[in-house]
Amino acid sequence: MESLLVNLINKIAGELPWARTVDEDYGQLEALDDENVDMYPLTFPAILIDLPGTEWSDAGDLSQRGVCEVRVRLAIDCYDDTHAGSKTTDRIMQREEKRKALHTLLQGYRASDEGALIRTRSKFFTFNHGIKVYEAAYTCAVSEATRETRTVGRRKLSVVVKT
Repeated sequence: MESLLVNLINKIAGELPWARTVDEDYGQLEALDDENVDMYPLTFPAILIDLPGTEWSDAGDLSQRGVCEVRVRLAIDCYDDTHAGSKTTDRIMQREEKRKALHTLLQGYRASDEGALIRTRSKFFTFNHGIKVYEAAYTCAVSEATRETRTVGRRKLSVVVKT
């Protein structure tokens, strides 16, 4: 699963140069207000990627197929006054352009040999410090095959992990 994460980080960083941070999501946003957590500073716009879970099924011969959830959060600091009459409401559409560019890059992208990313849900919310978060969940197919190695009498079995 980690190769999926690395592939996505490289793809996004390579194609969306406006993203100042592209990283795995290990709670950077939630740690902003916790001075007891030692973390490097988060720069915005930030794209944080997480693989929160995979549902597996048996495919026979010690292999499994799964549907992996990929969660992507685009975080943008919003220090602009965007109320009616402020003449800066275009900043809202600038954020929307970034969100759309990220989704366009990911929707249908094959991060592994198995299957394309398909968006399943999304939500937008405001976080502490005026940070707007655009979160989307995608799913993609994955598989793993293993063969176990052990000696039983004179027979030898081998383990091969394929991701």
